[in-house]
Order: sequence, then structure tokens, then C-alpha cells
Amino acid sequence: MVVKGFEINAIEAKRYTKHGEKIKNLRIDHNSTVTMITHIEDDVAALEFRFTANYLNVGLIKIEGKVTWQGEAKSLVEEWSKSNNMPPDVAGQIHTAIISHCMPAAVVVARDIGLPPPLPPLPPIQMSKKPSAKDRRSSPEII
Repeated sequence: MVVKGFEINAIEAKRYTKHGEKIKNLRIDHNSTVTMITHIEDDVAALEFRFTANYLNVGLIKIEGKVTWQGEAKSLVEEWSKSNNMPPDVAGQIHTAIISHCMPAAVVVARDIGLPPPLPPLPPIQMSKKPSAKDRRSSPEII
């Protein structure tokens, strides 16, 4: 079970606010959805997907594409056609591939249309006041 290929077919981006307009309490929702699974070869399936970064009332980035997956393709397609679900291990693998490929593209598109990057906030960094001799070579603590 492995992701063999990935391609982006379409990118759509919209900004609903004016450039320079102050945005307070911006919420960005991310979603990846598999829209269709088709059987290609004995052990290969193609999964069409849609990734969205929704900046509530501010903008939207939508990316569509296809993931090529190698594994028990026949049973995957059968399960999908019956229930529109995938086994949890396959779903985790597919959605990880979608997010890891689409997030960098979404960051670039967000910059181009003047939206903040759709990344989760970074954890705060705490610096200790006086490092002891033992801690001098340690790095800042991230909480």
C-alpha cells in the first residue's frame, strides 16, 4: 500500500475582502475530500480529491487533483462503491499525501492573492532566564 503518484488538476482562489482591510479573529478551515475512486490496473487505483482552505467570509482556496495508489485496489474500489468509505489505514495515507502536497501550493496561492498562509499557528517559544552550566548547549523550549 503506497502512494505512487500525485497530480494537481485545478486551483481556484478567491478573496472576498479588499487588500489591506483589517481581519480580526480569522478562522481557516482545512478539508480534504476524496470524490471518486476508480480501478486502473490489478493493484492500482486512482483517487480524485478536493482540498479546500476556507477563510470564513474572507476567501477560499480550492485545489483538485488525483492520487495514484498501489495496493489492494479491487477491494478498495468495491468498498468505496458500497459505502463511500475507505479503510482507516488507506484513508490516513491518502489524506496525508493530499495535505502534504496541497498545503505548499495553497501557501503560494494565498500569498499571491493577499491572504495569510493557511498554516496552523506555530507553538510559542519560551526562553529560560538563566541557563545553568548543564543547560548552556540546549535550545529554546517549545511548548
